[in-house]
Amino acid sequence: MTTSASVPTGPEGTIARAGTVTDRLVEANESYAAAFADPGMDARPVLRVAVVACMDARLDLHAALGLELGDCHTIRNAGGVVTDDVIRSLTISQRALGTRSVVLIHHTGCGLESLTEEFRHELEMEVGQRPAWAVEAFRDVDQDVRQSMQRVRTSPFLVHTDDVRGFVFDVRSGLLREIDPG
Repeated sequence: MTTSASVPTGPEGTIARAGTVTDRLVEANESYAAAFADPGMDARPVLRVAVVACMDARLDLHAALGLELGDCHTIRNAGGVVTDDVIRSLTISQRALGTRSVVLIHHTGCGLESLTEEFRHELEMEVGQRPAWAVEAFRDVDQDVRQSMQRVRTSPFLVHTDDVRGFVFDVRSGLLREIDPG
């Protein structure tokens, strides 16, 4: 499997080809669009499921879950934590676009396990303004999955909370481990 990590780099990690990383992405999109055929889908996911997961680049959710284009809504953020914005996206996903199930995926070796809320203080000292958002750092990934499941299940905005399941993805083996909501 070829990854971006295998792309030759120049000084300071820049792509050896002319241009920026964004230029490379736009160029790749032009190739993609040249072969693109409208799949004729609408925004409603075929499997009626929303997947909330960490933004970690090691998680290829579609491959790991056997998903195809159009199967699910994918909501990603640092840690895969259920925040107010995730509730917002899930609410739209359920109420406007028909999803019924929620799958939460955290993972081993998450960067949020090494951060604390002190990160916000450091940002405030650097830029002169304290972020309005919480870091949502955690030490116990299983407990954080449980907390995220509870946030989904108790949200007054979500109408489908009976099929909410949480997992930890092992970045070394590729396996999911289901978390008992406790």
